[in-house]
Amino acid sequence: MAAQENTLSAGAPIEGADGEAPLHVAIVMDGNGRWAKRRGLPRTVGHQAGVEALKRIVQAAPSLNIRWLTIFGFSTENWSRPVAEVAELMALPQRYFRTDLPRLEREGVRVRVIGRSEGLSRELVKICREAEARTASNDSLYLTIAFNYGGQADIASAAQRFAEEVAAGRAKPGDLTEAKFAEYLSTSDLPPPDLIVRPSGEQRLSNFVLWEAAYAEFVFQDVLWPDYSAEHLKAAIAEYRTRDRRYGAVITDDVLAAG
Repeated sequence: MAAQENTLSAGAPIEGADGEAPLHVAIVMDGNGRWAKRRGLPRTVGHQAGVEALKRIVQAAPSLNIRWLTIFGFSTENWSRPVAEVAELMALPQRYFRTDLPRLEREGVRVRVIGRSEGLSRELVKICREAEARTASNDSLYLTIAFNYGGQADIASAAQRFAEEVAAGRAKPGDLTEAKFAEYLSTSDLPPPDLIVRPSGEQRLSNFVLWEAAYAEFVFQDVLWPDYSAEHLKAAIAEYRTRDRRYGAVITDDVLAAG
């Protein structure tokens, strides 16, 4: 898939914020199990409720001027969870696409699923590829679902692919730069995330988009994912717009005065 250039307008401002809105938002969907536990329900019910939250956010994203939305659905470390819970997590993408794929097609959402296919059922891989194929010409929202994904694993795989290029004589070690290395990542066709959001009160990346997060802004929110709404996302964006993004540079007094 060809790389998407980050040239789209940020659109209308969000009330109460001064900076530009983020074009690419990445979200760690966290808190499903705790949401269910607080209600005396099985963790699997929490994951089902989490899918409903995902539907709300995907529908809300375009109205919030988000053009790329990347969500963390299942990590390479989640295999260590109880067998029944893993089975439920494996079933969630199939349920989501079976119920929502026609709407995603109709509303112009382009779907891409990244992560390792090893360990996934043939049926799950098939429905993910079908979702990608059926939405391939859409461009109102680029939805990337990280499933059976780990940031460290993705970096290791990228390094292996470049090493294979060197071994085959198609590249030299000296060719490798940060920009070149990024081309070997599974996110190579995405701009880096501007904003990474994690609900549930936890404050860590949990092995999500480690390379890509170099200059992302982080917003942590004390709400469990099944309760997450467009208003929560709007609040995260408003917080993002108060940030001063310098990308490692220093803003001098002269620049501030000129502004």
